[in-house]
Amino acid sequence: MEKVRIGILGAAGYTGGELIRLLMGHPGAEIVFANSESNAGNAVADVHEGLVGDTDMAFTADMPFDSVDVVFFCFGHGKSAAFINEHPLPAHLRVIDLAQDFRLAAPGNDFVYGLPEINRDRIAAARHVANPGCFATCIQLGLLPAAKMGLLHDDVAVNAITGSTGAGQKPGATTHFSWRADNLSIYKAFSHQHVPEIRQSLGQVQGSPAAGIDFIPYRGNFTRGIFATAVVRTDAPADEITAAYKEFFEGEPFTHYTDRAIDMKQVVNTNKCLVHCDKHGDKLLVTSTIDNLLKGAVGQAVQNMNIMFGLDEAEGLRLKASAF
Repeated sequence: MEKVRIGILGAAGYTGGELIRLLMGHPGAEIVFANSESNAGNAVADVHEGLVGDTDMAFTADMPFDSVDVVFFCFGHGKSAAFINEHPLPAHLRVIDLAQDFRLAAPGNDFVYGLPEINRDRIAAARHVANPGCFATCIQLGLLPAAKMGLLHDDVAVNAITGSTGAGQKPGATTHFSWRADNLSIYKAFSHQHVPEIRQSLGQVQGSPAAGIDFIPYRGNFTRGIFATAVVRTDAPADEITAAYKEFFEGEPFTHYTDRAIDMKQVVNTNKCLVHCDKHGDKLLVTSTIDNLLKGAVGQAVQNMNIMFGLDEAEGLRLKASAF
């Protein structure tokens, strides 16, 4: 079997480094180039130091699109759309964009929203895929079965906490270790950029406009992972809800409903999402958790690549959680 030939743009950041790490262990993938203009000529392992001894690859400023089958955009938000406008891409080339530029449906946008749990068939036929956001992935996977049951009519209260890697590799005032350690803070309350894509997917599955999402994001004092809670008001019986959640995720390679309360460390360093529900009177408490860099970013991107090229969906993603 011929390997999928891959190019990576913006390869020097956290997502670029994690993508290289995953693809190096993928038997059906070959990294042809890792582009970074600011690091061109530097060894990949000098920037992504966890890869010391694993690769002698160097970053390049070149972009030989004719020599690859798919390119991953690991740019900051807003740069992907500008790049496509400025760089004509070969007709054969598939694109998986990890930024938010193409996640929302709009006239002229041919990117498929890359959440396999609801769009697997469309992803398989797509030329362009918009990888979901990290918070969006965690929260909507927790709520999609409730949407399929038609339960999302009242506003849903959501709280979620993320690790510092979610803010990117470039240091900032709120990502500096001495500020983040032993600290907790709220940001972008009710206005986080992932809310529209969450509501888009929930509406798609529910078949009607989804309820509002009252989302409060938190900065956590850890490096990676997301843990989310959502409260849905419903009179639906607990056993019906549990059965619906199990049916929704039946056969999914990475998203699992569990009867036991979940911990974030069960998913860190994996492409898994774990979901659990508890019923308290007329309130349904949904908890969900992912690794923000993997199922919330490059792990899901590789999952999408596997689907697009007809590979085993779990190839290169059989990872052990850092549970101890």
